[in-house]
Amino acid sequence: MIERLHNSMRRAKAGLALALLLALACPSFASDDTQKKKKNNGPQKTVSVLEKIDTSKIVWPQPPKITRVRYMNYFAGEKLPDFNAQPAQSKHAWMDRLAGSSTDKGGDPLKGHYFMDEPHGLVVDSKGKLYVADSKVGAIFIIDPETRDTEMIKNGKDATFALITGLAIDDADRLFVSDPGNHNILIFGPNHKAQAAIREGLSEPAGMAIDLENRFLYVADVALDQVLVYDADTFALLRRIGTGGKDHSLTTPGDFAKPTGVAVDKDGNLYVADMLNARIEIFDADGHFIRTFGKRGDGPGYFAMPKGVAIDCDGHIWVTDAMQNRVQIYTQEGQLLMYMGLLQGILPGMFSGVQYITIDKSNRVFTSEVFPGRVQEFRYVTQEEARQEYERREAEKKKAAEAKPAQAGQPAAPASPDKPQDKQSDKSDSPKTK
Repeated sequence: MIERLHNSMRRAKAGLALALLLALACPSFASDDTQKKKKNNGPQKTVSVLEKIDTSKIVWPQPPKITRVRYMNYFAGEKLPDFNAQPAQSKHAWMDRLAGSSTDKGGDPLKGHYFMDEPHGLVVDSKGKLYVADSKVGAIFIIDPETRDTEMIKNGKDATFALITGLAIDDADRLFVSDPGNHNILIFGPNHKAQAAIREGLSEPAGMAIDLENRFLYVADVALDQVLVYDADTFALLRRIGTGGKDHSLTTPGDFAKPTGVAVDKDGNLYVADMLNARIEIFDADGHFIRTFGKRGDGPGYFAMPKGVAIDCDGHIWVTDAMQNRVQIYTQEGQLLMYMGLLQGILPGMFSGVQYITIDKSNRVFTSEVFPGRVQEFRYVTQEEARQEYERREAEKKKAAEAKPAQAGQPAAPASPDKPQDKQSDKSDSPKTK
């Protein structure tokens, strides 16, 4: 399995390198006359291969079914400079050349630019900014998804990181960063300054989640095979979920084998991605086991390496699978509703080494991928929005049906007051079908 993962990584890295070269170097195609006109009018603006893709058509499920997920954007690091901007030339450039000094005022536009390499944990703060923990870069990217403006919390400058993985954020915008390399969790204030650290009971902390109502901080520890529960305000260790010390061998319900991602729903229930057992386990706020779902396999509806888990506003369970390069959406009972990602790839809507997932209050969905080193953004269409779209379509069908006899010169038959018209349609259009 590990060899297969490494081979996939090498193929993905090679594909990404080719895509980046094309994206930076590929000009827009035009006729000879058009090219001549552009040469006369000044320098041409290069067009990325990705800019030629109509991302508005990347939706799930495919039309004519009602859209439930839309592709929105992707992020791969700091905001890129304008490569088409022409740097102003100094009036005394000839004097600089005579003196033997450099006249290149701009230099490499990407010098000092930070790209994502191995992004993992994701959270969104109260202002809508996206936080991404990158274990390879050793920094946390703070991105405004609307403007792409980027800040960073850097290792050696703002904190001391070894191998950052998971992120969580509370209602006061305090940021929690898990670092299995340092065996601790660092807490940063809204000003992004380190305030405190949690070390008690930790070995290799990974994914985290905060229950804002009950004030619990949940931490999945992949080395201990446990989920540790802390007081989110005092940082005191309250209890542990799961049996530790069994070297990832337990398969009994309520135990774990390398738990990774965790999430909390609006009722305070805890969801844990039990990676080596290829399942999702669910607990109540007191830590009592409720149920589990998932089986090992390769196809949709199965798990190979579940890493991240998130819950949307309608209670659906979203699970990322790093081996299958797929995001799957389930009901509370574990029934598969829909999945995203059929083949490994780096094009929009495809995944390569997908890791964690988060869903914010605006129903934006963010996923991290380590092989291309990027975060993708999607938009979840809620149950209420889907219902409204369903009713709009039904109204259009009714209007069209009433217009047909009128166009033929016949009056439309009125609806019977004691027998409502049949409103049934194709089940694929119903908002109850994901």
